[in-house]
Amino acid sequence: MNHTIEVSKRLEVITKQVKDAEAAIRGFSITRDTAFLRPSMQERSIKIEEEYLHLRQVTKGSPQQQLHLDTLKQLLDNKYKQLAAGETKLRSFRKDTSSVQEGEKSMDKIDRKVQDMMKIEEQHLPEKSEMQRFYSMIWVPAIFISSLIAIFIGIYSYLTLTREYRLQLHIESRLKSYQRDLQQNISLLNKSNEELEQFAYVASHDLQEPLRKISTFSDRLQMKYGSQLPTEANELLERMGGAVARMRVLINDLLLFSRAGRITPENIVKTDLNTLLQQVSSDLEESLQEKKGTIHSEVLPAIEGNPTSLQQLIQNILTNAIKFASPERQLAINISCQLLKGAALDVPIRENQLEDTFCRLSFEDNGIGFEPAYAERIFLLFQRLHGMSEYSGTGIGLAICKKITDSHHGYIKAYGEAGKGARFIVILPLTQTHQDEQY
Repeated sequence: MNHTIEVSKRLEVITKQVKDAEAAIRGFSITRDTAFLRPSMQERSIKIEEEYLHLRQVTKGSPQQQLHLDTLKQLLDNKYKQLAAGETKLRSFRKDTSSVQEGEKSMDKIDRKVQDMMKIEEQHLPEKSEMQRFYSMIWVPAIFISSLIAIFIGIYSYLTLTREYRLQLHIESRLKSYQRDLQQNISLLNKSNEELEQFAYVASHDLQEPLRKISTFSDRLQMKYGSQLPTEANELLERMGGAVARMRVLINDLLLFSRAGRITPENIVKTDLNTLLQQVSSDLEESLQEKKGTIHSEVLPAIEGNPTSLQQLIQNILTNAIKFASPERQLAINISCQLLKGAALDVPIRENQLEDTFCRLSFEDNGIGFEPAYAERIFLLFQRLHGMSEYSGTGIGLAICKKITDSHHGYIKAYGEAGKGARFIVILPLTQTHQDEQY
């Protein structure tokens, strides 16, 4: 309806301005008063043109009205020319009644075209009025239904948020409870570990004393009465002495295992692996000479860790390689190193270690090797692949290596082939940025 009113208003303004311009020409022709020619016909035509453009914009949604506007534009252009020509003739004081007659005819055409456009708008007006009444009728029910829907959505949202809030509170309560239980379990575990360490120390100390007495009495018995005892009795005494020696080694290894891998922020320092390797090589020099073995190593980096544990790690791996050297060839141990990002490693690591830099050490020997099926088993406590008569040891050395690498947030893997040699891969972070986290 506002559209119809605006179209009618614009048409009336255009008609009025055209008639005012024509009346000005007639008034000047009668009175010869130049005031009737102000504003000029050109200025009047500009204002009429502006109204016409506004009207075209308003009716752009109606193709029928646009066609009428095209015709109206032609009529207005003709009218502009007539008004301008009439103004020129009157200013030259020439009388010409033909221009007045043409102006009346042109004005009649404009009036008819305007009436045609008004009729179109009036035809649409009942439809628009009926639509207005229809919307007026459904307005209240629509608002009522919308309000009910809004209330329903509000109630549903409130219930949902309340349920989610209660669920969140329940989850937080359970998490706090789990954290308390976890903290208690950690405290109990730490206490248990301390008690186990104390027990291992006391047990090793207390067990060493009867072993020393057994060994002492056995030696005295053999020295004092060895000549009087039968051969079988002397053999039994020798076997008893060997068992005592093995028991002493086992107790010492157990004590060493209980203390291995103990790492705290206080004992973490920057450690040069080249220095540790030189120290270990010096300690194992005699064993290497017996096997006619050699150690070749690349330049190793400096990493953060417990120097004592890292030295023990390298020593156990090299000792293992020397122990299981092949009798058919001279022993050769090659040590290489790579620096890799956590994301490039072939071992499973935690997400917070993906950007850490790791040192990947490889200890490769040409000893007797082992079957690939035992690659995991050899790191377990007391697991041996050979009998005591073939190779000495208690099966704890590699388990200690596994414990040390775990405590340094690293990894150790073994690859072997029977009769050809073994390769141990040790992966350690350059910096202990996660040393306060528990596995």
